Amino acid sequence: MTERSATPPKSIIRSARLHLREAADGDADFIIALLNEPGFIRYIGDRRVRTPEDARGYIGKLRDHYWRHGYGLYVVVLDDSAAPIGICGLLRREALDAPDIGFAFLHGYEGQGYAFEAAAAVLADARARLRITRVLALTMPDNERSMRLLRRLGLKRDREVELPMPGDVSVLFVPA
Repeated sequence: MTERSATPPKSIIRSARLHLREAADGDADFIIALLNEPGFIRYIGDRRVRTPEDARGYIGKLRDHYWRHGYGLYVVVLDDSAAPIGICGLLRREALDAPDIGFAFLHGYEGQGYAFEAAAAVLADARARLRITRVLALTMPDNERSMRLLRRLGLKRDREVELPMPGDVSVLFVPA
């Protein structure tokens, strides 16, 4: 275990009903469940995370992103029950000239305003703590639900882009 992974998960962002914290090895079962949701596989992709060992590998990549960039995808946790319900945060991709916001939630927590609340808190944190003034977003062309959320967050559809994997076309959203 590295020194970075031995520390307890650090709470980064708070909102009215949620807090967002760094991922920890103890999140392995949650990560397996989330990354194998049909919606996650359809709109984000199959990360082939099926076992606790796979999940810990994925969590290690999340931690590396925090360490390299000072931000990343955080585990979204309900304040009242401490249950993890999704992930939300910023990613830094070589193909883009600014960080992009990403989010995914367990199916049972969709449609309750949690994604908007978490994403709005991430954007506020990006401006206030991280001093990031421009945040982008990517989504699949048929993911209407995500596109509505991105518009509510103040982003607008710009154009379709092809990411490093050939044939992987996404819609790029930019600040309105």
